[in-house]
Amino acid sequence: MRKKIVIANWKMNLNIQKGILLFEEIQKEVLLNNFNPIIILAVPHTHINSISEKLSSNIYISAQDCSIYENGAYTGDVSAEILYSVGAKYVILGHSERRKYYAENNLLLSKKVSIALKNNLKVIYCCGETISDRESNTYFEVIENQIKESLFHLNNDEIKNVIIAYEPVWAIGTGLTASSSEAQEVHLFIRNLIEKNFNKKIADELSILYGGSCNSKNSSELFSKNDIDGGLIGGASLNSNDFIKIINSIK
Repeated sequence: MRKKIVIANWKMNLNIQKGILLFEEIQKEVLLNNFNPIIILAVPHTHINSISEKLSSNIYISAQDCSIYENGAYTGDVSAEILYSVGAKYVILGHSERRKYYAENNLLLSKKVSIALKNNLKVIYCCGETISDRESNTYFEVIENQIKESLFHLNNDEIKNVIIAYEPVWAIGTGLTASSSEAQEVHLFIRNLIEKNFNKKIADELSILYGGSCNSKNSSELFSKNDIDGGLIGGASLNSNDFIKIINSIK
């Protein structure tokens, strides 16, 4: 059975004091309620250790990126090994903001995926099309290449430690959202790709999340679709009340 998952991506927001406060608000609700989905908080690197030490609930901590290098003279980089050592259990890779602002491509991401898995981090792999890809009707091709070139080198055991997040780039932070039927169409396409390259059991058990202006007003409809297993939440995750409402919308 597929796992239902809700991930908060705090991005480059909240200093450590504000981050801990938000975490404590979320954890309080988690301890009081028997939520169905797995809850993951993707926090800034600087917050991982402090928040991990305060965990007393079924919440997991994720990094938002990791270095392509395992160790060495790479000033400013943070390795997967270091992230795991301070409490991260997951890492987001391939987010559209990393692709856009840091020119990360599928080949580079395939290496990051392998390094993360080698160092015990589960991977949250992001894929999705731009507005021009959508309008030119090439979005399936774009998404297929993103998945093939970054994930299809994995073996059957490794792919089981990957979560895929579909995030239409044109919907991130814009207030625009793919309709539930548009999102479902792409999620099913992704699941079929995984089945063709791996097998049906792996595809059926792989969690595929939706990201792209998902909020407490549209999450119930999105999460009701057969192949949408939760969400990668950006701005709405910075408010504990909104984030808890999104968690509650998964049945």
